[in-house]
Amino acid sequence: MKKFAVGIVSALVGGTMLVSGGAAASAQTKAPTVEIQNISPNPVIVRGNNETEAFFKVAASSDVEKVTLTVEPQGFHTLRAKDVKALESWRFAVPFNKYDPEGKWKATATGEDKDGKIVVSDSAYFYVDVRKGKADTRITRFSADPYKVRKGKSIYFSGRLQVDDHGWEGLRGQPVKVLYRANGSSGWKWVASTKSTWGGKFTAKSRAYKSGTFKAVYSGDRKLQSAESRTDYVRVYGSRWHHHR
Repeated sequence: MKKFAVGIVSALVGGTMLVSGGAAASAQTKAPTVEIQNISPNPVIVRGNNETEAFFKVAASSDVEKVTLTVEPQGFHTLRAKDVKALESWRFAVPFNKYDPEGKWKATATGEDKDGKIVVSDSAYFYVDVRKGKADTRITRFSADPYKVRKGKSIYFSGRLQVDDHGWEGLRGQPVKVLYRANGSSGWKWVASTKSTWGGKFTAKSRAYKSGTFKAVYSGDRKLQSAESRTDYVRVYGSRWHHHR
């Protein structure tokens, strides 16, 4: 009968070092054996939105007809089944991503005889280190008003800064700058600064000088991505423009 490998993975969570592993040794010379020999990489490091595949090498004695591998996180209830690829020679591959919990995982290999009975098993531990990337942000509803204004009068800016935390929601207490590009110019200049408040809303104002385009920008930080709003055009008619700091 041709031997074959079956891969099954249940769980959620992460890993770091091979803690234990060894065949279930029997006193009988010809007792069936199975052993998780290697888990690579260990720890399994997941970065940002990338996926990392871990490989499991299992050794089994000749009287083992079928090997099954399962992996599950320690300290978590199994919420879903993870995909496991059965490769040749009792090798298995398991993909991990940012949605898998960090921490200690347990890998279990079981061996079945020709009658389909589980006759031997072995377990080993590994770790998953999920290094999530920066959260996405965006600036919505940006507006520069009025769309037509006399020189020296005020232009009012408003918008909303949001973060994607399993859905878009307001991001408060963050610095937002308003930039301006005059007609005929290729560069952007700062005209106003403010901070987002409840719901991520922000407002600012400056004085009209020359017709041009405005936009709001957020620089981000070590946990949050930067963001830039759509542009809004204001037509200025009639003397010199001074901005508020």
